[in-house]
Amino acid sequence: MTSPAESDAVPTSSMRSSASALRRLRVELGARSYDILIGPDLLAQDESWVALVAGRQVALVTNQLLATLHAPKLRAAIEPHAAKLIQIDLPDGERYKDWQHLQLIFDALLSHRFDRRCLLIAFGGGVVGDMTGFAAACYQRGVDFVQMPTTLLAQVDSSVGGKTGINHPAGKNMIGAFHQPKMVLADTSWLQSLPPRELSAGLAEVIKHGAIADRSYLEQVCRDMPALRRADPQALAAAVAGSCAIKAAVVGEDEREDDRRAVLNFGHTFGHAIEAGMGYGVVLHGEAVGTGMVMASALSQRLGLLTPAERELLLSAINAAALPMRAPAWSTAEYLRWMSIDKKARAGRPRFVLLEGLGRAIVREVDEETLDQSIKACLS
Repeated sequence: MTSPAESDAVPTSSMRSSASALRRLRVELGARSYDILIGPDLLAQDESWVALVAGRQVALVTNQLLATLHAPKLRAAIEPHAAKLIQIDLPDGERYKDWQHLQLIFDALLSHRFDRRCLLIAFGGGVVGDMTGFAAACYQRGVDFVQMPTTLLAQVDSSVGGKTGINHPAGKNMIGAFHQPKMVLADTSWLQSLPPRELSAGLAEVIKHGAIADRSYLEQVCRDMPALRRADPQALAAAVAGSCAIKAAVVGEDEREDDRRAVLNFGHTFGHAIEAGMGYGVVLHGEAVGTGMVMASALSQRLGLLTPAERELLLSAINAAALPMRAPAWSTAEYLRWMSIDKKARAGRPRFVLLEGLGRAIVREVDEETLDQSIKACLS
């Protein structure tokens, strides 16, 4: 696995000495490489973002909640440097991540005559980030964009790696493109206003990164869980840095998910099925991933890949994060119906990210009898 710079390795207690320290990670993708900046009050701490907006038409894409909460301060910082600044407010929620609401971005860009040198800024959670990135990938066949994620889930996962897209009623993120941002600014100050449920949803992805790549990081997350649950700035900064370091390394190895990057979907095959089957927005993405990790770890244990003690450690982390652990009481056939259109599926047959011990993930198919037994065990 490609490693981030030595000073930006997965966080340990020594990295948590200062909540105000600016952390900088690099996603190494050749000509498409970019920096991830992590810390509080980033716009004031680091002005490298100014060069990206200077003299350009800038579209700030956000949601209706952030439009009044944080966007005015961000606009005030950007406006002196941009040739033109507009704001596009999307409705808030996963159920709006579709073609109809994607068009709101295109409509605004065209009505203001934005050209190919324009810059889009995604200011919000994963829905805003995915939709803005997809719009940037499509508008005039590709324009630049910057990620400014405001939720823990977006900061540790969806803002990094260039996956963009929208949902289809038949499946999550089935329509989209790989389009890398020019920069990611993960300002941890924005996390202080997150509701507890949103914070827990983000912790699902933090736990996932430890489970697939670094057991010691997972153990640190377990120790820090009380601080993370109360949004302690030092604990959050360390968790964001650690997760971004893991994801940056995986993305640098496999940008377009041809092989290695698929391990980042641990818990997502079951999780996406739960989201689609229950209806987008009924459960949060991170909540579905939490339950998905419970199910995927059960499958891993049944196949003899994960020991009971290792699974217990993972389950204790999921439970401590206040994530739902009970799977919907569907038949195996119902789960397979939703999982057959998962992006990892081959010829309609789902493939699962499994744990071969904590810190090591693999992707493989599973016979239907074993899958059926595992799902039934999760329902009991």
